[in-house]
Amino acid sequence: MSAILPDSAALPAALLELAQRAAAAGAAVLAGRNAAELDVSNKGDSGDWVTAFDLAAESAVRDVITAARPFDTITGEEGGTVLPAEPSGYRWSIDPLDGTTNFIRNIVYYGTSVAVADPDGVWLAGVVNAPALGRVYYALRGHGAWLEENGRRTQLAGPVAGRTGQILATGFSYDPDVRAEQAGAMGSLMDGFADVRRLGSAALDLCLVADGTHDAYGERGLNEHDFAAGALIAEEAGCWVRRPRLTSPLAGGPSDDDRLAAWTCAATLELSGKFPL
Repeated sequence: MSAILPDSAALPAALLELAQRAAAAGAAVLAGRNAAELDVSNKGDSGDWVTAFDLAAESAVRDVITAARPFDTITGEEGGTVLPAEPSGYRWSIDPLDGTTNFIRNIVYYGTSVAVADPDGVWLAGVVNAPALGRVYYALRGHGAWLEENGRRTQLAGPVAGRTGQILATGFSYDPDVRAEQAGAMGSLMDGFADVRRLGSAALDLCLVADGTHDAYGERGLNEHDFAAGALIAEEAGCWVRRPRLTSPLAGGPSDDDRLAAWTCAATLELSGKFPL
C-alpha cells in the first residue's frame, strides 16, 4: 500500500468531510461535560489548564483521522506531533478543547478545532465545532466559509465594513510580563473601536469575525492549533487575515519568545492597519 495518498479534484472536499467528522467526535466528548469528572491540572502557566476532556477529545479526533488517513501527520495541543513512518505530506492541526478555562467554568465559548494542510503547508480545510453554542463553522479553500446552526446552513461574509460601534476581540497572555505589555497597549489598540470583548477562545473569536459578530480580532502569543481552522474560516469569509510566521511543529515549533511576539489578526481590510506589524 502506497504511503502517498492519491490527490484529485475530490480530495479537498473529502478532507473537509473528514475534518467535520473528526471535529464532531471531539465535540461529542465535550458535550458530555460533567463537573465531577473534569480532573483539572495545570500545564505550567497560571491559568493554562488541561482536563480529562481535553485528552479524551484529542484521542477521539486523532482516532477518526488516523482510521481514514493513516499516513497523515497529526499535530495536537495535548499529544504533540505524530509523524508516520512514511508520511503522506498532509498534516492535521488539532485543538481538542479551545477555551479550556471556559469549559471548566461552564462558560459556553469553547469547541474543537480541526484543520488540514497540504504538502506545501497550504491550509485546505478547517472546522470549529462549538457544542455548547450548537454551532459548526467550517471552510474549504476556494469554496467559502459556512455556519451550520439549528439545521440551517449560512454562508459567511465577514463584518459589515464601516459600521458604527465597532467591536474588537482580543485575548491576554498567561505570562505576567507580556500581559502587562498588552494592558499598556490596549488604549492605542482600541482607538476607533467602541468596545472590546475577551471571550477566551481564539478559534471562536476568528469564527465570530467570519460571521460578522466581531469587527476585528487580534491577539499575541497563539499556537498554530489555536488559529489554524479559525483563520481559514475567516479568510474564506472574505476577511483580511494575518497568521503569525511561526516555526513549523515539524521543525520543533517556535520559541516562547517568538510565539509571544507574533500576532494573529482578522478583520475587514479597512481595519487591517489597526494592528502592530
